[in-house]
Amino acid sequence: MRKYSWIVILVLLSVFASCRKDPKFSDDNSLKVTFSLDTITFDTVFTTIGSSTRHLMIYNNNDENVKINSLRLEGGNQSQFAINVDGVSGYDFSDVEIYAKDSIYVFIRVTINPNDQNTPFFVEDRLLLDVNGNNQHVNLTAYGQNANYIIADQQIGGFPKFKIIADSLQEVHWTSERPYVVYGYALINSYGTLVIEEGTQVHFHDGSGLWAYSEGQLRVEGTPANPVVFQGDRLEDYYDNQPGQWDRIWLMEAREGFGHTINNAIIKNGFIGIQAQRFLKDNMAPLCIHNTKIDNHTGMGIYCNLYNVSASNFVISNCGNYAAALTGGGEYVFTQGTIANYWNKSTRSTPSLLFNNVYQNPTDGYAYAYNFFFEMNNCIVYGNREDEFSTDFYPGPDTTYIFNNTLLKTLRKNGETFVNFDACLFNQDPKFVNKEFDYHLDTLSPAIGLGRPSYSTGILQYDLDGVDRGNRPDAGAYQFVPNGRIVNGYIN
Repeated sequence: MRKYSWIVILVLLSVFASCRKDPKFSDDNSLKVTFSLDTITFDTVFTTIGSSTRHLMIYNNNDENVKINSLRLEGGNQSQFAINVDGVSGYDFSDVEIYAKDSIYVFIRVTINPNDQNTPFFVEDRLLLDVNGNNQHVNLTAYGQNANYIIADQQIGGFPKFKIIADSLQEVHWTSERPYVVYGYALINSYGTLVIEEGTQVHFHDGSGLWAYSEGQLRVEGTPANPVVFQGDRLEDYYDNQPGQWDRIWLMEAREGFGHTINNAIIKNGFIGIQAQRFLKDNMAPLCIHNTKIDNHTGMGIYCNLYNVSASNFVISNCGNYAAALTGGGEYVFTQGTIANYWNKSTRSTPSLLFNNVYQNPTDGYAYAYNFFFEMNNCIVYGNREDEFSTDFYPGPDTTYIFNNTLLKTLRKNGETFVNFDACLFNQDPKFVNKEFDYHLDTLSPAIGLGRPSYSTGILQYDLDGVDRGNRPDAGAYQFVPNGRIVNGYIN
């Protein structure tokens, strides 16, 4: 009986199938389609690198089914744009069906051919449609930017892939004429020097970075008006504030007289802003950081391992882990800086500032405890955790840390002596103009006037905006301006 039931079902299905009519598509020349946008615009795109994908919706708002007789790029296969319709990539499509009151997606990308221009240049095309003799179009526009491409071509052992961009005894200059786009790691070899001049834009592909090998040297020489910028290689607006787009600036030990310097720089949207570590031998020269912003990293802003660092007029902000992890021992002096960690892209379980003195030797695998010294002057350390300061010291070596005239968010203020803290404020909201991105001080900030004048002399007489701190400096990277704040030297 069951066998006959299946036979009946199959017969009925075949009857219904034979009775079903193919859908009709109108050839009425008064019918048109509409678009979600009349112009598809791409932000600046590096030549030879494809853009992210934009999409266009094509609507059939009519009561009848229609066919797009022709849907094509005006530039044909010479176009720098490419389209995808119904999962098929190409330049020219025919008889694209859209049912009544329905729509389709068209996906669009652009890959721009290089030329000899240094400044961004404009490229365009049109998406042409023919619906029953009606010609319609959508404009496609983009800006292209030529660049210097650094593409990794070597790999040794467990190190990441790299390309040597400054070999031993070479001094190489990167200039602002064209941006630099790095795939893999750009490596400064031992006894080599890379100088990055003012206004230079350095873009890193996913997982890429800049690496100064043992006794190589990095000199970043931006100016207040033209800082050097380190960032990801996606230029669309969406990526302006997306962390984790690239890996890190990785600095191994410097040799005496040839320390690393980073002046007037912006380091943003990576995994670790700066990693400075002893690797093969003792570090013989400090890393000096001045007038620099390190912002929006999924890992850490600064990660140091048995190093010597001097930092001034700096901002470290919004990191998914520590803003500054100073580990393995070393010597550190931070003056007139702001650490503001209001990371909100995931749960942060670590404080902004960490000290420890245990060094894990990468060559023999053993852990050693070293002396640790830290001094912080006229600074702010604040964020959205209850305690933004932690230490983890192994007993034995000398461990000294001193906070002077600093506003600090911490739970340990009652358990430590004034040897550690002098003229400091604890757990008072610094009242930034905007805690997510603007760390100038608002009118009622308790950090106003907190600083000690003896720490703000010489180059520190002027804040990160170039404002004279006078004889009553504030804590942090920015001096409060009563009648408005200074941006690039102008009162706003």
